[in-house]
Amino acid sequence: MTHNMICIGCPLGCELTVAVSDDGEMDVSGHLCKIGITYGKEELTNPTRNIATSVRVEGGDIPMLSVRNEQPVPKAKIMECAKAVQAVIMQAPVGMGDIVLKNVAGTGVDFVATRVIVKV
Repeated sequence: MTHNMICIGCPLGCELTVAVSDDGEMDVSGHLCKIGITYGKEELTNPTRNIATSVRVEGGDIPMLSVRNEQPVPKAKIMECAKAVQAVIMQAPVGMGDIVLKNVAGTGVDFVATRVIVKV
């Protein structure tokens, strides 16, 4: 069986073909870097994604805080993660790298602040 996909591992956006044999071995072609091999195999066995979003902040110099996950989360958990993060309201001050939400949706992944918010 073969699967076609666009690699999102680097900016090149290679058109990958992943051939899966009857014994489960995978052969990835169409990649221009080694990232494509890893991406193609992981996309079929354990797809993950990074999420960048924002949460509300009370008492800060700006009302919204940009956040991201520290490690990729399972693709199947993206909506659950987004919903959990959307419910967060931070209190200023917030430092860059502060944990905003631990173990989001049971993934073992924390969401962290990507900027500083000063208390006013």
